[in-house]
Amino acid sequence: MPKRVLVVDDDPTQRRILEETIKRFGYNVVTADGGDAALDALRADESGEICLILLDLVMPGTDGMAVLSSMRSLPRKPPAIVQTAHGSIDAAISAMRAGAVDFVVKPVSPERLEVSIKNALRIEALAGEITRMKATASGELGFSDLIVGSEAMKRVIELGKRAATSNIPVLIEGESGVGKELIARAIQGESARRMKPFITVNCGAIPENLVESILFGHEKGSFTGAAERRPGKFVEADGGTLFLDEIGELPLDAQVKLLRALQEGEIDSVGGKQPVKVDFRLISATNQNLIALVQEGRFREDLYYRLNVFPIWVPPLRERLEDVPELVRHFTARFAAEEGKRIDGIDAETAGMLQRYTWPGNIRQLENAVFRAVVLADTPMLTVNEFPQIAAHVEGYAVTVPPAPAPKDLTPRIDGPVMLGQSADTPATIHVPSANGGKDSVGIAALSDSGDIRSLEAVEADMIRLAFGRYRGRMTEIAKRLGIGRSTLYRKMREIGLEARPN
Repeated sequence: MPKRVLVVDDDPTQRRILEETIKRFGYNVVTADGGDAALDALRADESGEICLILLDLVMPGTDGMAVLSSMRSLPRKPPAIVQTAHGSIDAAISAMRAGAVDFVVKPVSPERLEVSIKNALRIEALAGEITRMKATASGELGFSDLIVGSEAMKRVIELGKRAATSNIPVLIEGESGVGKELIARAIQGESARRMKPFITVNCGAIPENLVESILFGHEKGSFTGAAERRPGKFVEADGGTLFLDEIGELPLDAQVKLLRALQEGEIDSVGGKQPVKVDFRLISATNQNLIALVQEGRFREDLYYRLNVFPIWVPPLRERLEDVPELVRHFTARFAAEEGKRIDGIDAETAGMLQRYTWPGNIRQLENAVFRAVVLADTPMLTVNEFPQIAAHVEGYAVTVPPAPAPKDLTPRIDGPVMLGQSADTPATIHVPSANGGKDSVGIAALSDSGDIRSLEAVEADMIRLAFGRYRGRMTEIAKRLGIGRSTLYRKMREIGLEARPN
């Protein structure tokens, strides 16, 4: 669902003007004629469609300050921009202390209002990203922290919340890059195991001969190179959640031990003398068809049915394109902060293009595309030109590349030796004004008669001779103009056989 701006004003004319103005900015608008109606709308907004509030401070009954105060107790608190006809400093300070992110004075110009809305949304997106990062680090990431809005993903969230209420094994299926690990983290974040260890293992990235050691641990000396005891991932996840990504890549030998761990709640480390009891919640994920692997003999059938107790299918991004705009806003805020750039968002044409692309690499591809666009951007607004690879695959869009400057003709248009400082647009000889106001044709050749580059030593000698003649042997002046000391100048002159004159 598209995001909405809630306009709260008791003046119907003012509400209508603001509604039409904000719609021209590309946002959907919902209105409320007072503070009570605004709070009702916010409480009913369970899906988070309201992304910002434009709030009048002076209203009969529940005024703007009362609304800001009541919003503190709401589970969702979208950013608020307050407006009033009484633009006093005291009112602004009070509103900002109460939680407003900006303050405008009636009548506000469309330009000022647009800037304020974009800034508020950008700050909110960045704050949301920081909140998600903190929640992920602490093991408290919940489904409310995920960026979802499509009906297909709402079904995923509903199943995930049900899975979080029990210890049942969960199998998350979906294409690569759809966000399976985030779903797993949210399941733990809303379960009784929140803030407990969340151990991630990519089964496809472990060498086959080390799978058992990494998963189940090993004792010191149990095999060549086992210089110390390692507990293994199951023990690390004791009390928390073990997330086995790409479970279809697990070798058959390790599948047998995994089945025992699930059934008995204990593991056998490599070289261990007795099994170890572990308390863990298993969530596995795969981008393969496990049934097909079972039929091919590459995956144990009994393990498949043990894992597939509570399956959750995460749809690809092409089946939930309505999530793209909010994902783009989220990634833009994050990468703009990381790169230290000011990016206000994407224009309407680019937003339409991104929603028409099929995204074979899913959210991971979208994330990388936005990262590249932010790095390339020269203006505060992302355009089609920052997404050239996407535009090439969507009909009706083309990247406008500014014409490259015509290369200069570097071939010298002269006869004779090339002079220092010469380009295609300069004469063969550098003219230096003489003392009497005329021009003496002077210059130093860069090429020899044979067309080879002359040595720096030879060019330096010519420069000293030129300075010696121009400044009539005045050694102090010559040294000053050449930027060297007098003793160095005397030495170099002796080397090239030039006689110094007394000053």
